[in-house]
Amino acid sequence: MRPRLSALCLLAVAVTACAATAERGAVASPAASTAAPVDSRVVFPQSVQQGALVFGKVPTGSTVRYGARTLRATPYGTVVFGVGRDETGPVSVQVVLADGSARDVAIAVTPRDWPVENIRGMPPKTVEPPPEIAARIEREQARVTAARVRDDDRADFAQAFVWPVQGRISGRFGNQRVYNGIPKSPHSGMDIAAPTGTPVLAPAAGVVTFAAPDLYLTGGTLLIDHGHGVSSNFLHLSRIDVKVGDRITQGQVVGAVGATGRATGPHLHWGMNWFDVRIDPLLVLERTK
Repeated sequence: MRPRLSALCLLAVAVTACAATAERGAVASPAASTAAPVDSRVVFPQSVQQGALVFGKVPTGSTVRYGARTLRATPYGTVVFGVGRDETGPVSVQVVLADGSARDVAIAVTPRDWPVENIRGMPPKTVEPPPEIAARIEREQARVTAARVRDDDRADFAQAFVWPVQGRISGRFGNQRVYNGIPKSPHSGMDIAAPTGTPVLAPAAGVVTFAAPDLYLTGGTLLIDHGHGVSSNFLHLSRIDVKVGDRITQGQVVGAVGATGRATGPHLHWGMNWFDVRIDPLLVLERTK
């Protein structure tokens, strides 16, 4: 079964839906814009799940902080941040309005169950790599991490995300992975089983920030930045059809499913991040329901 968002989270999403529409280019008529009152509400969900991408709405001109970061706000007051897999909460958001008044928002974090996935048949050198391979992996992962520091003033993240491929979910975000009997890090994304060569579509618009065909662990690897620190990564690709710097539209073919890198069969690994915080793509898809 797919994880379900809480009713309160869905309520908050509904409040921000108008802002998301505006980010995608909707223009109000002059009469409507002059008659509309200023929205002074601070709206965040009361609770979220571990691994959620959290949307909020603040009055224009507000300063918003979450942890050590000052959140970028869109012209319509939409802010976004990620809650990690192991966050226990409550998390705190500090909002300073344009008039200098401050509000602290506490958001409860609902825990999730994280099953253990035992994966057999992996090449031993991909599970316990020799020193020279381990050094290569570290260098490659540092390049990927560097591509996630962007904080572009684009609101592509406000789109209703779509599935990059259709298929069976063969691996879920957050599940503990055990390769050949050796415990490893929790799964960082969602695996979707599909035949090699299946076109991979951009789940939302963005800009390509990383593209490499042959990383040791992840094979064909592609990152698309959706703005405000939100990004998607696609791993094990058999083909990459775009290059760094390309502006991507939602639904555009960006590559093809494969089994490159550490993979036991063809599938798409779709991961999402808010900067260095890993988030669950399935929750992002569920947000629009």
